Amino acid sequence: MPGLDSFVRIPKERVGILIGPEGKTKQYIENKLGAKLDVDTEGSIAIILTEKAADPSVLLKAKDVVSAIGRGFAPEIAFRLIRNEDDIYDMIDLRLIFGRSESDIKRIKGRLIGTDGKTRKLIEELSEADVVVYGHTVGIIGNFEQSDTARNAIQMIIDGCQHHTVYKYLQRKRTEMKKEKLQLWEKPQDK
Repeated sequence: MPGLDSFVRIPKERVGILIGPEGKTKQYIENKLGAKLDVDTEGSIAIILTEKAADPSVLLKAKDVVSAIGRGFAPEIAFRLIRNEDDIYDMIDLRLIFGRSESDIKRIKGRLIGTDGKTRKLIEELSEADVVVYGHTVGIIGNFEQSDTARNAIQMIIDGCQHHTVYKYLQRKRTEMKKEKLQLWEKPQDK
């Protein structure tokens, strides 16, 4: 198992954030996941499994954490992937949808962020997922249901839906999630 490795490329300007002050962010990832991060200044990161790794799946978790930080998430939010084993990292590459059309990507990013960040904040609040719009990508961190809800809302905006339609969808999903949480806590009736 030790010696397994993976590679991730992140933008050069995010390398310092991945390393963190006095190397603390990189150290935290290495200690929590039992992986070694070999970072170069150009943004190439080799992730190597060490003997401390619980199992080979931590390689994927480390790759997701590094990718999330590289795609604009603050380390504290990316660490959500380490703290909550049900949380996943999802990314939408706008270039796959719009090609290299910078004007379309810029327009959609503007619609996703909204005035003063209102749309992005509402997507986060109502889906309970964290969302970052960075470069040509949109990153999402949350459990499967939260991520799916956020991804669907983002896809609706990309498809040209009006914001109020997206907000209604998010509100409905939020209500459904709350009901499910309540049902988990209800005691079954004795018969």
